[in-house]
Amino acid sequence: MFKKKECVAMLLAGGQGSRLYALTEKTAKPAVTFGGKYRIIDFTLSNCVHSGLDTVGVLTQYQPLVLNEYIGTGLPWDLDRNYGGVKILPPYQGKSGADWYRGTANAIYQNLNFIERYDADYVLILSGDHIYRMDYSKMLAQHKATGADCTIAVIDVPIEEASRFGILSTTEDGTIYKFSEKPKNPDSTKASMGIYIFTRQKLFDYLIADAADPSSSNDFGKNIIPTMLAAGEKMMAYSFDGYWKDVGTISSLWEANMDILGASPTLKMNVSDWRILSRHDNAPPQYVGPGAVVENSSITEGCEILGTVRNSVLGENVRIMEGAVVEDAVLMGDTIVYENARVTYAIVDRGVKVGRGAVIGKQKDEAKGIAVIGEGVQIVDGAVIEDGAMISE
Repeated sequence: MFKKKECVAMLLAGGQGSRLYALTEKTAKPAVTFGGKYRIIDFTLSNCVHSGLDTVGVLTQYQPLVLNEYIGTGLPWDLDRNYGGVKILPPYQGKSGADWYRGTANAIYQNLNFIERYDADYVLILSGDHIYRMDYSKMLAQHKATGADCTIAVIDVPIEEASRFGILSTTEDGTIYKFSEKPKNPDSTKASMGIYIFTRQKLFDYLIADAADPSSSNDFGKNIIPTMLAAGEKMMAYSFDGYWKDVGTISSLWEANMDILGASPTLKMNVSDWRILSRHDNAPPQYVGPGAVVENSSITEGCEILGTVRNSVLGENVRIMEGAVVEDAVLMGDTIVYENARVTYAIVDRGVKVGRGAVIGKQKDEAKGIAVIGEGVQIVDGAVIEDGAMISE
């Protein structure tokens, strides 16, 4: 007889990530490289294990191969368990035929049997494309103490940015009385983080009803949350005041990488009691040549720096050759910037070769946007890639 699990986490990792353009043509968004040696999904998986949650279903759909290989058995996050652990949950062939996940709520609905298998009392719904550290056990403790049917994690955002989020209005004790999905004229600054805890039976009831409604978008923000609120269910907000960033756009991904740089970084990666765990190959130490210049940058193991790197984040095994200059850029790994090339205000995916004398992007204060180079692209000698360009194979 297996021991029941109090809470099961369901991690939504199947979105296309179309706003990351070339970076997600071959890779699911949660598997995109971040901070040199991490993937975006590392943050959520690390949060789970540090919070004492050892049963995580990862719901995949779009370009899942890299993500599936990366997660593997879950060993790097201590989630390789005989009972529980991390499980990949793709859409599958059911009695009525195969069916893609049609929305966030439908993805969970198709996996109700996974939750039932562990007889969980509570279900934590997570997104795989946010950068943050959070103790979910504190949120669960509040959910239980208040007797809520649903608890939503919220973060305070500037009023001018509130229309980008689902916005909650609450009473003084945190009870939610209004929810607006991306309102034009927001009357609150409490933004939903897309992190929900449901009491299991309530979640099942509403997902089953939603699946039977042909007019539904099968989405938590658009359908499940408003329907529960309208029905008078007890909905509570859980306030979070740490670092959190949705890295669903090129600019936000670049900004989050830059947040790990500087003498007082906004995003600290080396927190001893809440380490971000990841799967990465052993690599030799970084080598910085005698004529190299490195300023305010994060250089991962295996890098060879013979040129100049300023205010940039470099993944493993990146080589910057003599005379090459990299500034205000994110290079994701296994990339070579050959002699006298220049990469400025750009995101460069894995396995890219930047030819001799090539120029990518412009200085940040002159550029129209961040230049993006997709996985495996080869930039020929002397090529000029304009600022804001999106280049893929």
